[in-house]
Amino acid sequence: MNTVTIRANMADSESLETITEHERILQEIESTDTACVGPTLRSVYDDQPNAHKRFMEKLDARIRNHDREIEKMCNFHHQGFVDAITELLKVRADAEKLMGQVSDTNRRLQDAGREVTAQTEEVIRCRIQQRNMATTVEKLQLCIPGETPHLCKNLTVKGTWVRKCFFNFVGFLLKVLTVQDLVDFSPVYRCLHIYTVLGDRETFENYYRKQRKKQARLVLQPQSNMHETVEGYRKYFNQIVGFFVVEDHILHATQGLVTRAFTDELWNMALSKIIAVLRTHSSYCNDPDLVLELKNLIVIFADTLQGYGFPVNRLFDLLFEVRDQYNETLLKKWALVFRDIFEQDNYSPIPVENEEEYKAVISRFPFHDAEIEKQQFPKKLPMSQSVPQIYSQVKEFIYASLKFSESLHRSSTEIDDMLRKSTNLLLTRTLSSCLQNLIKKPHIGLTELVQIIINTTHLEHACKYLEDFITNITNVSPETVHTTRLYGLSTFKDARHAAEGEIYTKLNQKIDEFIQLADYEWGMAESDGRASGYLMDLINFLRSTFQVFTHLPVSSIPSYSYAVS
Repeated sequence: MNTVTIRANMADSESLETITEHERILQEIESTDTACVGPTLRSVYDDQPNAHKRFMEKLDARIRNHDREIEKMCNFHHQGFVDAITELLKVRADAEKLMGQVSDTNRRLQDAGREVTAQTEEVIRCRIQQRNMATTVEKLQLCIPGETPHLCKNLTVKGTWVRKCFFNFVGFLLKVLTVQDLVDFSPVYRCLHIYTVLGDRETFENYYRKQRKKQARLVLQPQSNMHETVEGYRKYFNQIVGFFVVEDHILHATQGLVTRAFTDELWNMALSKIIAVLRTHSSYCNDPDLVLELKNLIVIFADTLQGYGFPVNRLFDLLFEVRDQYNETLLKKWALVFRDIFEQDNYSPIPVENEEEYKAVISRFPFHDAEIEKQQFPKKLPMSQSVPQIYSQVKEFIYASLKFSESLHRSSTEIDDMLRKSTNLLLTRTLSSCLQNLIKKPHIGLTELVQIIINTTHLEHACKYLEDFITNITNVSPETVHTTRLYGLSTFKDARHAAEGEIYTKLNQKIDEFIQLADYEWGMAESDGRASGYLMDLINFLRSTFQVFTHLPVSSIPSYSYAVS
């Protein structure tokens, strides 16, 4: 028993020593350079048999322990690693964006640098030219005092340079009419200098002014077909502008060759001719678009020459005459428009099948009727299709008339007055004439006349909306003292009265026809108790006719008395 115990104790002691030894060996392996672990590992095999197996078990346990430590460490730092990678990706995107911005900045800097370099080179070149010119002027000033008598002698005796310069000057006069963008004034300067040196400056001044007056008359002659296209007017204005721009340059670049009094005289002569030409040719224009283009050209022409100091008030006064011509062409155009609308109208109430069609009509014409709005679809509006079309066309006319007022430097009150006057002409003259002609047409029957009365009633009610329309455009209150009122009320009332008179005439004619066609037995002894068939036809006709009259507004239903002839 004791022996067994002793052996067990010895085994435990050996096992403890082995474990301790293995622990020491593992620590040496962990802390020693890998090149020096050979002797340490050899000691494992020098110990007890099978000790290396226990060492391998210990080594595996140590490895597993380290693996667990590594795993714990990785788990602890994993989220930080993920966050770091995310931040790195963000930084990469910002870095790419920054790189693009840097590249763009560099490109723009290079472009700006090239422009600065080019301008610097240009400045250097100009400075060199300026220096050379200053040197040339200085040398000429030294040479002229001694050379002037000799030069005058040569000019007087030979005359070669005088003739050459004079011919160049004549060439300049001929080129002025065609070359307007770039004119070489050197022939003028040379001739002026030569004649000044010869002491005969006044002769040259008189010759120049005489020739320019002749050329002014040539410039002011328009082409016979100038009124046909806007290009004809543009060419005419361009050559006049070129002529007077040259004169303005000569006035300021030379000393006394021309004077302000001379240019003013030349301009006044030209202005009278221009106004006469424009007044004549504009009267031939039948296209409102062409008249509007002419107005724009006149405004540009006047503003351009006014910038050079020439008075242009008479040109703006001419625009009032052109405006009247423009309104006349508009009235002729809209007369055709109204005529087409009346010819295409079916003179029956407008049918509307749904809400969309109803809104489409009232969007073009200000119609409001509570009773009709309560009705279910489909329903009919009392006026015919021509009413919203006429109303829309009157608004289009106002817009077209307004175009002429642009760039005229007129006040809102003047523009408002012009629009109202032109609209009154449209209503009282053009539309009224079209309505009167429509009413008198033979194919217009009683039903159509009744519908015309209804239409004019609604158009009369819409006049106040036209006044509001003009007020919204010009921002001029209709309560202003001098505001012109629209006369559309009288236009539609007159048309309605004419239609009523035509109804009276046609109805009387129809009754006369019934009476004349009837074959009555005037010698009948007594009545047979039955009405004549002719009278029954007449009564039925009158009944159907009066049924049509029920559609008329109450204020428009007249009291008729019929005389049978």
